Amino acid sequence: MADAFEIETAIAGCAAGDRDALKRIFDAEAPRMLGVALRLLRRRALAEEAVQDSFALLWRHSTSFDSTRGGGRTWLYAILRHRSLNILRDEGRPDSGEQPAADENANHEAGAEDIVARLSEAQKLRHCLEALEPQRRIAIVMTYAHGLSHGELASRLGMPPGAVKSWLRRSLIALRECMG
Repeated sequence: MADAFEIETAIAGCAAGDRDALKRIFDAEAPRMLGVALRLLRRRALAEEAVQDSFALLWRHSTSFDSTRGGGRTWLYAILRHRSLNILRDEGRPDSGEQPAADENANHEAGAEDIVARLSEAQKLRHCLEALEPQRRIAIVMTYAHGLSHGELASRLGMPPGAVKSWLRRSLIALRECMG
């Protein structure tokens, strides 16, 4: 896996028109990006589209990368997240014209209730995550928010993969119990 310096250097290479730099980033990050996109989009075809579009955007906008505002990997995953959210929004749009006003109000009210419910769940999840031991919380976030595999996480934590799997399993059980 490439470290942040290599990714930033490769992004600079993309800005200079170096296709090999783009390939290095793709080889290092595409599998993890696909995992993140799958969690967001829930459909492989859409996730693959998001990853492909993200790399196209990276290539076109690599000159706008500013390392003083954040790391290269952070920038790359922000592109992926925004592209995935745009795909979700586009998938939710009706193909045929406008909705009647009554349907629009019902959707708005249901949407507001859904947002409130999601915020409540997010706050509860945050509370439950904070109740975990710090290393376990970091492990959960690295695995489920950043897309690290068990092997990658084990390597970063300097632990055997089997121990990491057990640790994550117990942490997930604790989260489920806390969430109710």
